[in-house]
Amino acid sequence: MALNGGTQTETLRSPPAIQTHGLTKSYGKARGIVDLDLEIPHGEVFGYLGPNGAGKTTTIRLLLDFLRPTSGSAEVLGLEARKNSVEIRRQVGYLPGELDLYPTMTGRELLTYFGKLRGGVDAVHVEELARRLDLDLERHIKNLSKGNKQKVGIVQAFMHKPKVLILDEPTSGLDPLVQLEFQAFVHEATARGATVFLSSHVLSEVEEVAHRVGIVREGRLVVVEDVRSLKSKALRQLEIRFAEPVPPDSFTNIENVEARVEDNVVYITVQGSVDPVIKAAARHEVRDVISREADLEEIFLSYYREQTRAE
Repeated sequence: MALNGGTQTETLRSPPAIQTHGLTKSYGKARGIVDLDLEIPHGEVFGYLGPNGAGKTTTIRLLLDFLRPTSGSAEVLGLEARKNSVEIRRQVGYLPGELDLYPTMTGRELLTYFGKLRGGVDAVHVEELARRLDLDLERHIKNLSKGNKQKVGIVQAFMHKPKVLILDEPTSGLDPLVQLEFQAFVHEATARGATVFLSSHVLSEVEEVAHRVGIVREGRLVVVEDVRSLKSKALRQLEIRFAEPVPPDSFTNIENVEARVEDNVVYITVQGSVDPVIKAAARHEVRDVISREADLEEIFLSYYREQTRAE
């Protein structure tokens, strides 16, 4: 917004979709979450990773005011979590890790009930979501399998097209085809500007949909980084086959590279760019190159190993 005379410019910036400052929750001597600082912009899928007990569910419960923090603060859509919890929950689609539904209702009755509580839910949209998940809405909740109960939970989280989705282990119990449909739901939500906070043990799923990931260990945030950037720093395995045996010292003295030469095959581990390795290999006749990039699970485990060694 230009001020008088156009000599000064002020950029109006809406608050992040989710933001925490020094957010801490202690359970006596046990640690829930410690000094959590997060800023998640609108339209982002943020993957929140960590083993059981790391603090993921505690974080979610603090965001939704199901728990009160020991110290620090949390905001969702610019609203303070403690003061505006009712309004936050109205604008958020939430899927808990431990799903507890009314067993005597049918899926349709349950979703209709939730729809009336929220208001403005399109029944046609609900039917479409259920159809895509192959969910029978006429069956009673008590007669549904774990996977089908999870489908009901997913529909109720997405059906009102919320501005923010907070999903705790959303694909637990789902078969691979339904997991793919869930990923489509996430992509469609972010396409309309929604923000997704996704806590999951299914690292391949997070890798597929997340823009950034945060790794939490024993209540503390270890890293927050773009998925592509994180993978670019990970170790990559290369197997290079040559027409003839190569000298054992062909790949020594290359930074961030470990090499093992066996006759005409070289096994290489490289962190970062592979360009120096390719240039070194080009001095010989190459028959084949096999490359394997580290996946998110390997990166996740490597951070835990590094932290354990540091301690």
